[in-house]
This record gives sequence, structure tokens and C-alpha cells, in this order.
Amino acid sequence: MPKLFALNFRSGLLIGCAIAIAVAAAAFAYDRYDTKTLKRTIRRDAVFCGVNTGLPGFSSVDEKGNWSGFDVDFCRAIAAAIFDDPGKVKFIPLDAKERFTELQKRKVDVLARNSTWTISRETDYALHFAGVSYYDGQGFMVPKARKIDSALDLNGSKVCVQSDTTTELNLDDYFRANNIKYEQVKFGKVDDVFKAYETGECDTLTADISQLYALRQKLAKPGDHVILPDVISKEPLAPVVRQKDDDWLLIVKWTLFAMLNAEELGITSKNIDTALKSKKPDVMRFVGTEGEYGEGLGLTKDWAVRIIRRVGNYGEVYERNVGTGSKLGIPRGLNQLWNAGGILYAPPIR
Repeated sequence: MPKLFALNFRSGLLIGCAIAIAVAAAAFAYDRYDTKTLKRTIRRDAVFCGVNTGLPGFSSVDEKGNWSGFDVDFCRAIAAAIFDDPGKVKFIPLDAKERFTELQKRKVDVLARNSTWTISRETDYALHFAGVSYYDGQGFMVPKARKIDSALDLNGSKVCVQSDTTTELNLDDYFRANNIKYEQVKFGKVDDVFKAYETGECDTLTADISQLYALRQKLAKPGDHVILPDVISKEPLAPVVRQKDDDWLLIVKWTLFAMLNAEELGITSKNIDTALKSKKPDVMRFVGTEGEYGEGLGLTKDWAVRIIRRVGNYGEVYERNVGTGSKLGIPRGLNQLWNAGGILYAPPIR
């Protein structure tokens, strides 16, 4: 073999080997991060759900260890779709600073914890927001005695805010844009933010409006505090999962879509058995008497029926936890269905 040819042959062989190793490494890396959450969830017989450490109406636990709330019910709906048992959920309380990293580390399967959908959170943490479950916005709460009617009158205020949140960034943007002077009082945990406001360390509390309604109920005299009408940001709250796990993403987002579609179709936990007998095509597709949509998700034909029977449709979950029939009394507003004056809209099951 000529010397030059031998050198070229060896070089080509080395390059080929390097490419093969790189391809194998890339495949290994993909497999390593392809979490196969559904299989692991079924194997352990429970959904691990990350929730707020304590936010009345959304996720809170009583002295007996029983969890309740809007976000809690969403996790139960996922368990109902998979196991036909909403009780097969382990709730793991996470604070704002650790929520995304703990999801990355697989401590939880899904994060249902009043988290705002932003581009940086998807790209920086390699996460997917599955769909907006609650349209919110940032606002302000002040003592009624201050006689303030607008956020534009908050000049000179001491504002309590939770650090490492979009709330902190929005606060600075709003006050700078409107040339309002203020003092920021930051805390890492929402409980500390609340205590500071409660004890008068600050005279204004800023958070998502839904959170303000929840925190106001914890005050000794809720009626002595007002939530200002100003909404200074868009806060689309959504359940979160890891990227590169498409099967699990489909289940989480279609759980939400099923709850929305059920409300639009008039299907509730009380009339679900009647819906099973319906001959309307859209209802038949929903309950699984026509088509194989559940199988496409890796679930059973009656996956959506399980959700509604065990947990309820979106409207039922909203009203019992945060709506006008609850202690919080938050009007539906933007969170009405699109055909009832709101902006909630789910893709069809077909």
C-alpha cells in the first residue's frame, strides 16, 4: 500500500470513528433526557405533582395533610385520566426559587404551581408550558385606610414583593415607566412577603391578582384591605413539564383541554353518565364511544370521562376553589370560555 494512500486511509478511518462516536453520544444524551415520565408514573402508581407551599384556593394543605385547590385538582385530573383514581397523586410543595430546577431534576412529574409562561423559562430550563390554565395579571393590595384608588397614586410607597419572580421585574418596569418613586422590600418566600405586609413593614403588597385574593383571606380583617383595579402585566399561568418527553406533554395538556371542552359541551360530573348515552358526534368523541383518541394518548377510551366524573370540568373546578361560590370570590373574567365573554379556548377532540 502506498504511504500516502495508507495515511489517507487511516485518517479517513479515524474521522469515521469519531463521527460514529459523536452520533452514539448524541443518541445516548437524547435517551438520557427522554424521561419516559408516563411509564415511570405508572410503575410507581402515582403522579408526583409540584405545588405552591401554601396558597388558599390554589394549593393548600389542612392539619390532616389533605390538599385542596385549583392547581391541586388539576393534578388529580391527570391521575384520574391515567389511573381512574384522583387520589394517586403525591403533592410536593415547592417555593418559587426551586420550582423549575426541581422539575428539571425529576423530583416532580408536573408543576402545577401558579407559574407564568415566559420564553426564558422554556429556553433556560428546557421546559414546556402545556397550556394556559388561568389568565392572571399583577396587581396591588393596600390597607383601605390609605384611601388609594389607583396604582398611579402609590408614589413613596414601601412595596413588598417576592424575589426571583416575574412579579419583581414587572414592579420595577411599571414604576420606572410611570416615574413613581418607591421602596422595594424583597423576600424569597411568599409567607415572609405576607408577614411583612401584615405587620406593617411595608404598606403595599404586589403579586398576581389571584394570589392577592388568596392572601387577603389570611389577614385578620380582610375587609380592611382593598385590591386596586389596576392590572400591570400579563400572567398566563400554566402547568409545566420537561422537554423531550412528548408523550407526557400530550397527556398533561389534553387533560386541561378535556376539562375546557367538557364545560363547553355542557358535560359535568353530575351528568357524565347521560353524556355516555349521547348520539351527538362531538360528545361521542369526548366520552370515547366514537374514535380512538384515548389510545392515541396511551390511555383508555374513557380517559376524558374519568377526568370529569372524578374531578369535574373546568368551570366546576374554578367555582369550588376560587370562584364566586368560594371564600376567594374571584370573578371568572378572562377565564370564562370564549363563547361566554372570556378567552379560554381548547382545541377540539376529533
